[in-house]
Amino acid sequence: MPSLLAALEPPTNLAGAAVVLFALLIGHAIADFALQGDFLSSAKNRHAQLKSFFGDEGTPKGLWIHALGAHSMIHAGAVWLITGSVVLGFIEFVLHWFIDFAKCEGWTSFRTDQTLHILCKIAWAGLLWCECPWAMWSP
Repeated sequence: MPSLLAALEPPTNLAGAAVVLFALLIGHAIADFALQGDFLSSAKNRHAQLKSFFGDEGTPKGLWIHALGAHSMIHAGAVWLITGSVVLGFIEFVLHWFIDFAKCEGWTSFRTDQTLHILCKIAWAGLLWCECPWAMWSP
């Protein structure tokens, strides 16, 4: 049985790409559900009133952008750790931010949100499998 690090090498065949995709989906589940508590889930929405967290003082102005950024950064870190690609981690940050922003604005549903996130993970595994040079770059 290969070690975890060997399983996370850039895939050279379909089975390797499937392993990377599986790891990315696990990372997504951990980041989107286990690591996103009630606070981040609510605070990343710029329309949320967070009285349960801040009482009558109200939600601090601009908190949502920090919460959405932090949540997206957690996802970026998961992608970077799993793929070894800082470029894919950065792209994950940007896309996750916009996908979640669209959901918070009511432009998309939860199902569409999750579908778009999963499609991103499929794209990352595919880019690594195809040995896309810029996707494989890491410092």
